[in-house]
Amino acid sequence: MNIPRDIADEELLKLLTTPETQEAAFSFLVDRYSPQLYAVIRRMVYRHEETDDVLQDTFVKVWRHIGTFKGESKLSTWLYSIATNEALSHLRKEKKMRRLPLTTEEYDLTQILMSDPYFDGDLAEAQLFKAIDQLPEKQKLTFELRYFQDLPYKEISEITGTSEGALKANYHHAIKKIKKEMGIEDDTEVD
Repeated sequence: MNIPRDIADEELLKLLTTPETQEAAFSFLVDRYSPQLYAVIRRMVYRHEETDDVLQDTFVKVWRHIGTFKGESKLSTWLYSIATNEALSHLRKEKKMRRLPLTTEEYDLTQILMSDPYFDGDLAEAQLFKAIDQLPEKQKLTFELRYFQDLPYKEISEITGTSEGALKANYHHAIKKIKKEMGIEDDTEVD
């Protein structure tokens, strides 16, 4: 089946819930949304191999639950929600299994990023990610979705189940903490 590249999510959803077209539509969905979901997960998880695992878990969950999607939010919002929840779940499991804190030399986040063959950033970018990693979970998620994915607060609210006002406060506090961690003067306004 050949699915048009510009198909609307509503039409794609119909194909996803029709047994004859479900597999082709799901393959298309994976191709369409993998890059964005990978980026969200990678900024939370950091390691390429673990990001791939979380992305795969995300799509397994989508496959299993596509029939329960009610369409009350955008399909992309639902996918982001599943991806972020899977990434947070992965991080919680990893935290329980980790014996040493990230501040030891063996687990220094900057070193992990710089040694990852898939990381193509510079030291400043690694320091930014290290500063982001120091944020509390909700601030990290809010920052990721607002700053990197450029999602409006309304959509982030749907993904996280948090009020827009609380999200704006999370984002503001995240910016302040990141600037402090990176040694940047805090003299700019945050939207």
